[in-house]
Amino acid sequence: MNIKVQAKLCEIFKSQKELLEKNWDLENDAESKDLQLKKILLQKTSELDENLKQRVFAEIEKLGPLENLISDEDVTEILVNGPDCVLFEKKGQLIQSDDFFFDTSTYNQCIERISQLCHSYMNKEKPFIETQIGTLRFTLIYSDLSRGQHLLSIRKQPKDIWTLEKLKSNNWCTDQQFQLIQKILRDQKNFLFVGGTSSGKTSALQALMNEISNTERIVIIEDTQELRLCNPLSVSLLTRTDVLNKNNDVTMTDLLKRALRLRPDRLVVGEIRGAEATNLLMALATGHDGSFGSMHAKSASEALLRLEMLIQMGAPQWSLQSIRRLIGLTIKYIFVVEKKNGHRRLEGIYQITSVEENGMTLMKLD
Repeated sequence: MNIKVQAKLCEIFKSQKELLEKNWDLENDAESKDLQLKKILLQKTSELDENLKQRVFAEIEKLGPLENLISDEDVTEILVNGPDCVLFEKKGQLIQSDDFFFDTSTYNQCIERISQLCHSYMNKEKPFIETQIGTLRFTLIYSDLSRGQHLLSIRKQPKDIWTLEKLKSNNWCTDQQFQLIQKILRDQKNFLFVGGTSSGKTSALQALMNEISNTERIVIIEDTQELRLCNPLSVSLLTRTDVLNKNNDVTMTDLLKRALRLRPDRLVVGEIRGAEATNLLMALATGHDGSFGSMHAKSASEALLRLEMLIQMGAPQWSLQSIRRLIGLTIKYIFVVEKKNGHRRLEGIYQITSVEENGMTLMKLD
């Protein structure tokens, strides 16, 4: 939206809102402020074109400047730092939108609408909301934790499911890597998928799951539902955190224990981030070949170090040598993905070749 047009819309909105606040008489008028404001704005914007009128009413009734971004299929993520700072990721690039909220009150109303969609609310006692609605994953952070403004993140899942072929056509991997990935999946080897934030780990996990035979049962374990079931035999389990203490929390560790009773051929963990790493590797040591999961790390060696630390959280009595031997017995490969200049790609596939006195030996295969 043109900045001058946006400024004009803001001016109209604020002036009418101030006028309404000044002349509002609760006793003599049964209509709500919002309804009166809509009527006044309808009069004031009658000469504007239809798109601008819709933008004004999106501010009052919907999600304001976020509406067009949510409907744009090329936008993969939306970030809001406050009413005057709306960012979005498009084709791997983070861009600041020309459009923004008219004022702090309409931004806060938008946050309230999203909270209602999430069937939740935010306050000082409950400063976070994280939930999945359809193909949108919402994260909200209360203003007390972020210098006076609520923070909002909306991550969009692609409507078209990623496949390995589609990733390859986008130069995500080489022909040699493509063939190696297929072989690792066929041979049912366990592996980790690692990379930084927004490096495409989830999309890649989904693509690899879609390569697995329809006769295999996969049990997916996640904090938020991002991975889609790839066949009717498979199921998905989600953790639960209840900040109000009305229900018991359900952790990754809890779900891993129950997952083993669901007769999985493979386990897929959306993100390994805590003491559940211990239970996962213990499960892999007893079967479930071809399982995999993702983890935040920038390199294969960093992933192994982080995995050691996570296992120590779940089993502090274990020696480091025992932990390394367990990793060497259960994890065979580490896939490293990265994002450079807006392009996501597979940096390399590493094999754990041996467990030594001072650590594990890695070999790059491609």
